[in-house]
Amino acid sequence: MDRPLRSIELEIESLGALGDGLGTLADGTRIYVPYAAVGDRLIVALEGRRGDGAVGRIVEILHPGPGRAQSPCRHFGRCGGCALQHIDEASYRRWKIEQVETALRRSGLGNDAISDLVSIPPHTRRRAALVALGRGNGVELGFHARASRSVVDLDECHVLTPALTALLAPLRAALGPWLTAGKTADIVLTDTATGIDMLVAAKTAPSLAARRHLTDLGRAHDLARISWSRAGAEPEPIMQQRQPRLRFGDVAIDLPPGAFIQPSAAGEAALVRAVLAFLPKAGRVADLFAGCGTFAFVLSRHAAVHAVESDKAAVEALVRAASRAGLAGRVTAERRNLESYPLAAPELDRFDAVVFDPPRRGAKAQAAALAQSAVPVVIAVSCDPKTFARDARLLVDGGYRLESVVPVDQFTWAAHVELVARFLRAKS
Repeated sequence: MDRPLRSIELEIESLGALGDGLGTLADGTRIYVPYAAVGDRLIVALEGRRGDGAVGRIVEILHPGPGRAQSPCRHFGRCGGCALQHIDEASYRRWKIEQVETALRRSGLGNDAISDLVSIPPHTRRRAALVALGRGNGVELGFHARASRSVVDLDECHVLTPALTALLAPLRAALGPWLTAGKTADIVLTDTATGIDMLVAAKTAPSLAARRHLTDLGRAHDLARISWSRAGAEPEPIMQQRQPRLRFGDVAIDLPPGAFIQPSAAGEAALVRAVLAFLPKAGRVADLFAGCGTFAFVLSRHAAVHAVESDKAAVEALVRAASRAGLAGRVTAERRNLESYPLAAPELDRFDAVVFDPPRRGAKAQAAALAQSAVPVVIAVSCDPKTFARDARLLVDGGYRLESVVPVDQFTWAAHVELVARFLRAKS
């Protein structure tokens, strides 16, 4: 598209993979329009290229589509945390399921196995990765703006738990003495069963004054722990009043600073229910990409579990929890990078079932190894339908049958969808 940037009239025909509206010019050029709804008739300013087309910005809504809705948050449209607050519930649910259907179809897999979407309510995100930016007159704290490094300074959020939202203003003030103009920090907040855990990652160490302000914040708002780290270094404590802790099944886990957990308790419960529903009667189960034991300890009620995870702190937390709960023989753990050193078929063949929950980039190497194994049942948990479909293709080509897929909308209003799927080894 070599024409100069201009404004055009455009009708939105569908929503793309990022939740953008898609319209087509007379010459076939595709226009991607953030925050557009199907059926919208718009005046759009063309702002540049994107892939096979161009990006447009809404200048005016001439006629709203039938699925357009009023967004609940005043930051929507600037904050990059949410992409789909502007469409109604029916359109939203349909789009989420379509992401799974499209990914499977493009990998040559059918859609018959997909069940209805499991919804997770707003105000339940218990883990958030925020960014803070020092300004001359204070600190901006929030999420990045869409497709930008600028920070949207939040004073409300309809995704986070109320406890995390209430902390935004006092945290912004407490960071002032540390983050002078131009300095940034990445902040992970986790709303645990014993209070909020905060990890601040910054290039410069906090001064004594900054530590004092953060300690005062922690005491005033009854935070469980505050830590800081420099990139690549072990976190250092600033203050701790209690050990941040969650329960996975009946087992209490002491969380390492910034530990990965499922973003919401409700979403975790939905994933666990689906995994257990897919679990056969089993003597031994492998839990791959196990984290701190989200699935391992629940699975241990039904089978002996071997958990495999690459993160050192997570493995140590899992082992300590198993020992404390008297499960040291029933839950074992191994530190291993499954992307570069996946469990091979002879190792996998010891198990009656395998559960794997990789990061967004998927588990290509481990799926290829599973495809060569004789494991009867494989249960996949994924936060990216595209990489899931790629890995599912490997399993199916290796002789597995994709039996069932449960989509879970754990990332409310975001352009993501999680899922749990069961694969059965075809009988020879």
